[in-house]
Amino acid sequence: MKISEQSHAAIASCVKEAVARYGAKEENSTITDIHLQPKQETGELVIFNDDDEELARTIIDEWVDDDSNDFYTEVEGLLHSELTALKEEGIFDNLNLLKPYSFVLVDDEKETVADLLLIDDEDTLLLSGELLKGLDEELDAFLKDLLEK
Repeated sequence: MKISEQSHAAIASCVKEAVARYGAKEENSTITDIHLQPKQETGELVIFNDDDEELARTIIDEWVDDDSNDFYTEVEGLLHSELTALKEEGIFDNLNLLKPYSFVLVDDEKETVADLLLIDDEDTLLLSGELLKGLDEELDAFLKDLLEK
């Protein structure tokens, strides 16, 4: 999905506004994830926390009345790129959020579609489907072998 520079700036600005509520680190860190909810019909991007408290909102013109069947797939890559760029700028470095926390893509029912970005202290391993592929079969074979002995 291609969007204009204005839309890229709107997404970045919306994310910055959302995380600004969690300012500089204090003694008591907040436990939450940040949820990004794109709305295909209205073109809105709504950002909220685990308590469903709205943190920021913007309109992305290219999303208004988008009729593609793979909207969330297209938006996932776009939002991941934007969040990664903001992470590299250091926007998420000094937030009052307990690590690890995630930026999560959610649908209209607020069900998780994808984890967009994990912010941690560099020692957390995010297990992906590729890493766990075939694990069930390996464990079953190991258990079977163990029980036969």
